[in-house]
Amino acid sequence: MNTHEQQRFDFLYEQHLTNLTLQGKRPATIDAYSRAVRRISAYFDACPDNLSTDDLKRYFASLIDSHSWSTVKLDRNGLQFFYRHVLNQHWEWLNIVKPPQVQRLPDILTPAEVSIVISLTHKLRYQVCFLALYSMGLRLGEAISLQVGDIDSQMMQVHIRNAKGGKDRLVPLPQRTFTTYL
Repeated sequence: MNTHEQQRFDFLYEQHLTNLTLQGKRPATIDAYSRAVRRISAYFDACPDNLSTDDLKRYFASLIDSHSWSTVKLDRNGLQFFYRHVLNQHWEWLNIVKPPQVQRLPDILTPAEVSIVISLTHKLRYQVCFLALYSMGLRLGEAISLQVGDIDSQMMQVHIRNAKGGKDRLVPLPQRTFTTYL
């Protein structure tokens, strides 16, 4: 990039970061979306504000060959945000790249299998953690960060703090989970 184009990119990039922050995006999202703008700029050695649809198609074709679909989707979303909120342009990403729709079913353990896993665990604290994970449908990070004060035994609910997306939620506390290790 020449000096003038680099200055234009720097200005637009700063606007991009500001808009991401103003839209309340999480730090990981800001990092991924800003990386998308930097990556396409480096690919073309140009400011991404004047790229054609053919340029974008060529870029994503190259990206699909070298990166995972997860990265492709993040770059697509980051560039879409850049076009909409920084350049004030409508960018229809469906016409450029559409990841395959993959729906995988998770491995689900039967109650008997869960009971075996818990009973074969030697430490009581791990048994409690596994039972909480399974019976309340928690993510590992949610279960690890639980504190005694998060349990409301009157309402039979557990307050999950700062869960996925930084949101709090209340989860029903099964009676068996509450009374098993008392």
